[in-house]
Amino acid sequence: MQDTAPDTPPAVTCYGIRNCDTMKKAFAWLDEHGVAYRFHDYKKSGIDSATLHAWSKAVGWKTLINTRGTTWRKLPPERQAIDTQSAAVQLMQEFPSLIRRPVLETAGGQLLVGFDPTLYASFHASTGASE
Repeated sequence: MQDTAPDTPPAVTCYGIRNCDTMKKAFAWLDEHGVAYRFHDYKKSGIDSATLHAWSKAVGWKTLINTRGTTWRKLPPERQAIDTQSAAVQLMQEFPSLIRRPVLETAGGQLLVGFDPTLYASFHASTGASE
């Protein structure tokens, strides 16, 4: 994983859980393409309500919740019956594994949710970064 120098702001903050297979793919892609990033581990550092609300407003809370993972499948139906952004944020804070991974937040505030090499390449090209 790439570390950025303290005086060099990273191009993105990569949010997720370190041992997730999808995260490993994202880390490899970012490293291979020379994208400077800071990693924020939901499991170790948590995630604040304000950030989750801002993300939900930007991309929609349904985009952020991973309904294909084991954490979601283990929830009883009444916990899965989310109908508001506030309920979704509360559930994601309680169970950080429910947040889709990775979430990349650019220095300009753009969000990329999930690992999609094509989308990452498009973003990388639009930043004018050289490889």
